[in-house]
Amino acid sequence: MSETMKVSARAAAPIAEVRRAVTDAAVLRIWLAEHAEVDLPHRYEFWGRYTPAGDAPHQRLLDADGHTLRFLWTLDGVDTTVEIALEEETASSTVISVSQTHFDFQEALSGSSIRGVTQTFWALAVANLFDHLEGRELTPKCDFTSSDLRAELLIDASPDAVFHSLTDSEEASAWFGYPIGIEPRVGGRFAMGGLDAPNPAKILDLEPGRRVSVDWGRPGVQTWELEGSDGKTRLTLVQSGFDAEQPPYGAWTGTVAGVTQLRRFHELPDWQPIWVGMESSVS
Repeated sequence: MSETMKVSARAAAPIAEVRRAVTDAAVLRIWLAEHAEVDLPHRYEFWGRYTPAGDAPHQRLLDADGHTLRFLWTLDGVDTTVEIALEEETASSTVISVSQTHFDFQEALSGSSIRGVTQTFWALAVANLFDHLEGRELTPKCDFTSSDLRAELLIDASPDAVFHSLTDSEEASAWFGYPIGIEPRVGGRFAMGGLDAPNPAKILDLEPGRRVSVDWGRPGVQTWELEGSDGKTRLTLVQSGFDAEQPPYGAWTGTVAGVTQLRRFHELPDWQPIWVGMESSVS
């Protein structure tokens, strides 16, 4: 069933600054894609290894004004429509919303089409856009040309604090922005949607302050390794045990997008969720 997915978030930046970040090719190459070329109102293209189906630019600009960009993006032979909209809230805050048609949640679960990654792709991209606007280090992007799914980042918090955020239901739900039910023990459930949700993942390994591994079934095993140094934590996230011919890019990119918020949760004293809403509607 075809849907239109939407990701919306609030940036602590003026609308002019956000608009420049989404229309300047040099800035796009920082937070969005390996390659980008922009010539408004005629061209808006991005491609490369950090872009789904990024072998070449597959976008065609439809229209652009001071607040909205609309373009076609051909994925698996289907012309999807992307809209990037900016709304000024105050002189120093802007809501950015990204929507894309032809999203199918079942394709996201099965990995049967690259269109299934669009929601998590844009979630990670928007999160990195916000960190760029705030002068913060970006979280590693997903390499859609590789089956080596590995990311590392430094979090300004102790391993015990970070580990608690990974294994405590309340904290994990807060920073991830979605209910998560966790039984923090080997053999315990790890369930998106809460412990009453069907088909929970299973915790395979758990070493307090150092390591936790979760078996998600077809998408494979996710392992979080923590190493402390000078009060900070080097977090290494690895996905393994999946079909290398069909890497779970959607699940992986969603997890990495979550990690952007885990770091903000620990490093910003006035932390607030950036997400206004993540939704989809049948079209």
